[in-house]
Amino acid sequence: MEFEIDVMLDYQLAEPADVLLQIEVAQMADQRLIGDLLTASSAQPLRPVPGGDGIGQRTWVHAEGIFHVTYSAIVDVTRHAPSLDTLEIMPAPLLPAEALPYLLPSRFIGSEQFEPFVESRFGEIEGGAKIVAMLDWFAAEMEYVPGASHGETCATDTFVQRQGVCRDYAHLLTGFARAAGIPARLVSAYAPDVTPQDFHAVVELWLSDGWHLVDPTGMAKPEEIVRSAVGRDATDVAFMTVMGRAEMKAQSVKVSRRS
Repeated sequence: MEFEIDVMLDYQLAEPADVLLQIEVAQMADQRLIGDLLTASSAQPLRPVPGGDGIGQRTWVHAEGIFHVTYSAIVDVTRHAPSLDTLEIMPAPLLPAEALPYLLPSRFIGSEQFEPFVESRFGEIEGGAKIVAMLDWFAAEMEYVPGASHGETCATDTFVQRQGVCRDYAHLLTGFARAAGIPARLVSAYAPDVTPQDFHAVVELWLSDGWHLVDPTGMAKPEEIVRSAVGRDATDVAFMTVMGRAEMKAQSVKVSRRS
């Protein structure tokens, strides 16, 4: 299925600063980039660098004053999403090197703190069915509340509050999965049914022989998720990192299915 993506960012910078953008669609086997265009107000050439794990592309921009960015893309997603409960959890010693870092705690995800809860609540469930049970828990226990969290909210805070936005849901599911011995990484993504439309955060889990996408908010289907970046937590996949101070004036994200 093809998707059209349009992004606009308008920020005011307090002083000249370097800005790292991470909004471009990643070219991958299950999502083919048909075409895209990134423009940014800058007196210097844009400088692309590889994304984390070699997935996607980051772009350095030197900006000052009013910082205006537009990005448009058309992407064809051809992804088969198997039933999670048919997949297996791989023993840690058999995991490939690319999955190992995603077993460990990270800045916003103290996964070791969830081990007692995960063991008592999901410990007897085998394989990918454990993730299905976790998603059921999210549906029953969590509430999607814009404004309920901030940039320093961690997975433990979300577990206590039982509310948040996609970033918080993704952090918490990642924490649960790592606590259960399942490698999990955060994914910055686009999807058509996210409400309100915005940059979206989902999770990829290593089950059986590869990475599998899940959205703990339930807003995005795995076969309709378009990845832009992956990482240990929100630190690694932020859509914009400013080496200075910036004030948002306007921002929009639009994702639609192409007929």
